[in-house]
Amino acid sequence: MDLEARKKLISVVKMARGSMSQRGFGKLLGVSATAVQLWEKGESIPDTHNLAQIADRAGYTMEELLNYLGVKPTSATSDVNNIVKQIKVMPLSEVAIIAQAAVERMVTATESLQNEVKAS
Repeated sequence: MDLEARKKLISVVKMARGSMSQRGFGKLLGVSATAVQLWEKGESIPDTHNLAQIADRAGYTMEELLNYLGVKPTSATSDVNNIVKQIKVMPLSEVAIIAQAAVERMVTATESLQNEVKAS
């Protein structure tokens, strides 16, 4: 993480902590006061779980925080996660249509691969 991103993260951690002591904030997150102190000095970075909690307390989604810090997740992963979330709440009839399309895609890919193997 570059210096500018670290400075931004420091300010977000402090904003999330608010008037709470480092010890109290650490207890809330399940880490030591020393961990919070190191984050606020920019000497270490919270793990993903703690970063998500900090983002939430500061009023960010994880994606918004990463964008603010200039650490953008790959869109493909984000797109896949969004698709999976949508599938989980879809009616089963629509999930069946998606499953059928996926099976057809896999069959086509398998046939294509078999043809390439035969040709070589």
